[in-house]
Amino acid sequence: MSENDDAPIRYRVRHSTEYRYSNNVAVCQNQVRMQPVTGGNVTCERTELSIAPEPTSRDEHIDYFGNRVITFSIEAIHKSLTVDVESIVAVSAQMTTDSQPSPQWETLLATSPNELHRPKIDEHRFGSPRITPADPYAKYAASSFTPQRSIIDAALDLTRRINADFKYDTTATTVATTTKEAFTLRAGVCQDFAHVEIACLRSMGLAARYVSGYLRTLPPPGKERLIGADESHAWVEVYAGETIGWLGLDPTNACLVAADHIPVCIGRDYDDVSPMRGVVLGGGTNTLKVSVDVEPIADA
Repeated sequence: MSENDDAPIRYRVRHSTEYRYSNNVAVCQNQVRMQPVTGGNVTCERTELSIAPEPTSRDEHIDYFGNRVITFSIEAIHKSLTVDVESIVAVSAQMTTDSQPSPQWETLLATSPNELHRPKIDEHRFGSPRITPADPYAKYAASSFTPQRSIIDAALDLTRRINADFKYDTTATTVATTTKEAFTLRAGVCQDFAHVEIACLRSMGLAARYVSGYLRTLPPPGKERLIGADESHAWVEVYAGETIGWLGLDPTNACLVAADHIPVCIGRDYDDVSPMRGVVLGGGTNTLKVSVDVEPIADA
């Protein structure tokens, strides 16, 4: 956890997505999940989304998991599509520390009589489109989840082991790589690390969910920030009991989630929170350009 003041950190987040097509697109329909919502340790002060060309129709709703979703269609000939999102958010660090007392992990199992049945928690104990609990994950996690160990100690130990045992390699996997494949490869990116840790936690009987968002990165000493050099990020939350609630863990960086992490969407796995998805009629081949910039800003 970062050592900083209790005051929230305010950020300006810009996320730009541009598609260019080799042939004309006659119709496209898309969903966008890139806008933060107020809740937990995040206050969304302002968020704006612009689309070019101008959509023929545009609607907004909150999905099952509480994420803000924009749906739009463009029913005119076009050869490019640009979606720009700019948000101002204030993020407070989660109050939990690695030395804080917490329940023994066994008391948080789905079969425990100490926990009431809570659908919004228990649904994250089971399989999802990209994650199927299985014995190999449970065996990997078992050395972290020893008898009577606290949930914070056990979950953070698993987080650090995944970071140590898995190689961060942007060439090893793609967005379509399965959790099983990433687990076998022992390599991947933040999406893969998060899927593997969730698979391990669920295979132990714990509730775990996927979080997508952004991570503020700091330039090397003496260097300026590179505009647009930040990326989308993913991490994990495990249910740690009524007092603590959902505990954020970042296996890519071997740490608890701090005020440098800016959550946008939650779900069972990546399929629930992908930033943008859609279908096009026509278009031929396409090229994709994504730019993300996370900038701390002073209070007004």
